[in-house]
This record gives sequence, C-alpha cells and structure tokens, in this order.
Amino acid sequence: MTQLAGVDFGAPSQEVARQLIGVELLVDGVGGRIVETEAYDRDDPASHSFSGPSERNLAMFGPPGHAYVYRSYGIHWCLNFVCREDGHGAGVLIRAIEPLEGIALMRARRGLDDVRLLCSGPGKLSQALGITRLHNALALDAPPFALIAPAAPATVVAGPRIGISKAMEVPWRFGLAGSRFLSKPFR
Repeated sequence: MTQLAGVDFGAPSQEVARQLIGVELLVDGVGGRIVETEAYDRDDPASHSFSGPSERNLAMFGPPGHAYVYRSYGIHWCLNFVCREDGHGAGVLIRAIEPLEGIALMRARRGLDDVRLLCSGPGKLSQALGITRLHNALALDAPPFALIAPAAPATVVAGPRIGISKAMEVPWRFGLAGSRFLSKPFR
C-alpha cells in the first residue's frame, strides 16, 4: 500500500510531508487535521535511519504506509509515517494536529483544557491520541488508524526543521498556512 487519503507514501519524505498537511488523522476515532510535519531521510544526518537499521528504528525501513513510533528524550512518544520503498529508511514526523474528534478524551489524557495546546507538538499529540510503542510498525490503512483525505487542497508553508541539532537548515518542516495549532510559528 503506497496510496492512502490522497498521499503517495512511496514518494520522497519531503513530498509526503507536504501531502499530509490537511489530511485528517484518527487513532481509535480520536484526532484531527494534520497541520505540521517534518521530513527525514536516510541520507539526512538528523534522521534516525542515518546510521542504518537498529532494533529501535527498524519500522522506519518499511514498508511504506506504516507507523514508526519512538520515545523522545525518554519521555514522549513520537508518531512518524514511513515512506519510500521498503528498506529505504525515510519517514515523516507528525508534529501537530488541529483537534477535531474526541476532544474531551484528549483533554483528559493531557490534563488541560486549551484546545490549541492539546496537540501542538509531537509529544503532546501522541499523548492526546494515546500513541505508545504498541502502535509501532502498524499499518496506517487499518484500525486503530484512519487517514481521511481533505475536501480541498491545503495552503502549505515550509521552513527549517526545529528541535534538532544536525541539518537544522534543511527546509523540510511543513505547515498549514495560518493555523493556530502549530507547535511553533513559521518565520
């Protein structure tokens, strides 16, 4: 499976990251519109796949259209979507969504009320959606995941990735223009 919700998961990660903006992501019926992503590829020193396959990153090497979930700083789970051909080692970090479904459950999981802060960062959205290591390597075209194509094309902005220490200048961060739900504004 490489096509899902109008997204070609067989494409390079920066194309998939752009295509995902505006797609609705649901996990067990909880979620919303993807408003921010970041692309990573095996030739990218900031990517988990840069040093080759390991027990931690094996899901990132395929097949495309699956989840790659990892623990960040030993605290937060982060959700990525695998892309490119099986064995390549590329993915898209889902950085932020605009909450639309299951907001009460997201609030309970996050322990706060402000809807703008529920999913405005990769760790926050994983907590709000109930993402754990158990979601690692699962197919995105089957429960608990659902991806729904947007009704209209999104207006996408791009800029350098954030929260990394290598290849920071690479403009592979994508966002929904004008969204109030981003992790950080685009400059």
